[in-house]
Amino acid sequence: MSTAFVLIKAEPGCERDVYLSLLDIDSISETHVAYGEYDIIARIDFEDEHEMARTLIGNMRSLPGIIKTETLIAVEV
Repeated sequence: MSTAFVLIKAEPGCERDVYLSLLDIDSISETHVAYGEYDIIARIDFEDEHEMARTLIGNMRSLPGIIKTETLIAVEV
């Protein structure tokens, strides 16, 4: 299993709606509201790159209110 963290910038005033929508996506294991350049941080746990792409492109980026995402894939050292 692999993990990625997605930094999400939401349209002003849409942060709560985006946060609540993310809670309904099964492969997202954690979601947090943050202060700073990005509004929300989501953790995705996935078996392969296809599952990660489906979650990012098919589920997350299509949500209304999301302006920008940045994905950080976690690695073991």
